[in-house]
Amino acid sequence: MKIIDKYILKRYLVTFLVMLFLFIPIGIVIDVSEKINKILQNKVPLVKVALYYVDFTIYFANLLFPIFLFLSVIWFTSKLANNTEIIAILSSGISFQRFLRPYLIGATIVSIFALLMGFFIVPKASQGFNDFRYTYLKGNNKTRETTNVYREISPGEFIYVSNFNINSKTAFDFSLKKFNDNKLDFAINASRIHFNAKDTTYTMYNYTKRKVGVVDDRLETAAKKDTVFKFDLEDLTPVIYIAETLTLGELNDFIDKERERGSSNINTYLVVLYKKYSLPVSAFILTVIAVAVSSMKRRGGMGMNLAIGIGLAFTFIFFDKIFGTLAEKSSIPPFIAVWLPNFVFGILAIYLLRNAKR
Repeated sequence: MKIIDKYILKRYLVTFLVMLFLFIPIGIVIDVSEKINKILQNKVPLVKVALYYVDFTIYFANLLFPIFLFLSVIWFTSKLANNTEIIAILSSGISFQRFLRPYLIGATIVSIFALLMGFFIVPKASQGFNDFRYTYLKGNNKTRETTNVYREISPGEFIYVSNFNINSKTAFDFSLKKFNDNKLDFAINASRIHFNAKDTTYTMYNYTKRKVGVVDDRLETAAKKDTVFKFDLEDLTPVIYIAETLTLGELNDFIDKERERGSSNINTYLVVLYKKYSLPVSAFILTVIAVAVSSMKRRGGMGMNLAIGIGLAFTFIFFDKIFGTLAEKSSIPPFIAVWLPNFVFGILAIYLLRNAKR
């Protein structure tokens, strides 16, 4: 690695870290100002608050690191351009493509680190971040799928409830059907079913069980019946953010299980999975765009480069959020929705890079 590579790579990584350490405290201050009243009102222990902001820092940094990286590259590359250092480098015979090499090395280092963070560290931070919010700030009203819940709890065994109340641990219009070789074996129905946390049993009210026979059916009824099932409440209605709290292996297993159960939130979980891969890739794309935009001297100086960069950064965030939401709420395939912003900005990066070479 030549001196110029070390020089640019050092500026790349140092400026990025400075940008992180500059904006994260600002994010913490804003978050504290919004939540301080509820924290004091609920008498949250100081240790819990401290741990929350450790998790908040990791969660916040992972969420916005491509934007911080983008702005940091524009910042220090604009300074190189204003000091005519880039002109000197290119005039010495170094091609623009060769000039770009240390930037790509830096993007590789940051992306690998972000990938590992997203696989193993961020999920734990996300769980702490969300659990704190729902425990102390939102009254433990975790967002769940609570209406028309349909699950396959084991091969050929399906359950359905029309409505589920997580606070009272009660479900209404409960139905369980067991199939063997695509034929109904038995069906259980109850107007209401309640989970008993003390002994992990279920109590069914207005219970009926129909056992399908070869010649005739057998019917069993009871006003109230206690029993044990193979599913628990988290299987029945997992919290919406559960995918964010799972490591890569756990998330793949969870998605496979939810797909078999026919979960209506499967697109939400797939968006989380695909973003673990797309987010680090965006570091490369935004790095190329930032270099192409800021490597030329402009009449407006660094301010003009930053204005263009901030505009592109917010456009990227807009596309990322819009398509992520569309994947969760509509029929757009999650893979396409998650990767489309990278594809669009990748084409933009190639176009800007060709113009910058000229």
